[in-house]
Amino acid sequence: MKFIIKILSISVLICLLYLLLWPVPINPVAWDSPNPPSMTGLYAKNDYLKNIEIFWANDGHYGPEDIAIYDGNLYAGYHDGVIMSSSGEFYNTNGRPLGMVFDSDSNLIVADAIQGLISVNQKGIATTLSIKSDSDGIPLGFTDDLDIASDGKIYFSDASDKFGYGEDRLSVMEHSPNGRLLVYDPATKITTTLLDSLYFANGVAVGTDESFVLLNETYMYRIHKYWLKGDKAGTSEIIIDNLPGFPDNISSNGKGIYWVALFTVRNDFIDSTTNKPFIRKMALRLPEFLQPQPEPYAFILGIDDSGNVLHNLQYGASDAYSPITSAKQYDGYLYFGSLTHEGWGKIEAPK
Repeated sequence: MKFIIKILSISVLICLLYLLLWPVPINPVAWDSPNPPSMTGLYAKNDYLKNIEIFWANDGHYGPEDIAIYDGNLYAGYHDGVIMSSSGEFYNTNGRPLGMVFDSDSNLIVADAIQGLISVNQKGIATTLSIKSDSDGIPLGFTDDLDIASDGKIYFSDASDKFGYGEDRLSVMEHSPNGRLLVYDPATKITTTLLDSLYFANGVAVGTDESFVLLNETYMYRIHKYWLKGDKAGTSEIIIDNLPGFPDNISSNGKGIYWVALFTVRNDFIDSTTNKPFIRKMALRLPEFLQPQPEPYAFILGIDDSGNVLHNLQYGASDAYSPITSAKQYDGYLYFGSLTHEGWGKIEAPK
């Protein structure tokens, strides 16, 4: 018995030393997180997203992060690099296609987390547009989302120049500002950094009047407005802060509503350890299944350009279509993408 107790004591000591000393690839930063807003009032729980209809769930792929529709065909970009269309396989980026938007020349512009900003024409021939910022020389580390203005300029995000695709968990645990908002000008073929020092720069949407760009900052639970025109051109402001979840992609419906996909609701562990970086470092030493996990929760918000919440759509259950990473409106319907779910979703948009 004493021998068994001794072995157990040694095992516990080894585990403690592992939790305390095993190196992890992050340097966590302490910060002050606001208390999550109550899920009442503007954010009252509801089941609007319960009946999302799912398509292409059995096509052999998963994780249709974003959806784009052109000339009656729907396109979805998957985890294995494949971009599927209604007609079959359209292109394989050999990376990870995330945000996708068609330009005025019928090219599908793709923010690929691994390959950078690329353009694919209707014949399935791709061109790399940008792999780094010309204004600061920093390579794109995690190209995430984009939108295109009428002059052809492509506004896009680089979530992190330190942590690449698949390292989201490291990024949220470290909480360092490595993200950027950039613009690619097809006339000059130059990429310029507009905003930097962002905590996981994510969704991008050009304003309806094209005087601004909205940008989601995932790990600060907020949305920025970067001014392109007027007296405030070149400056930014926060239009909504302390969101009830992690904002992912954002899109404009062209009529003053911006659909914000929330990856999941706020995480108690993340919020409670913002000022305890050592605890977050220890958590990363645990097996991944013991680390904080996102709650299955379908959640999107419809806001105006001032950050006022116009629509609050949710469904929190184990069978929810989640995580929702993008929401786009076409002809009275909302189309949903997901980082990990099989198939894309669709539901009637609220009036």
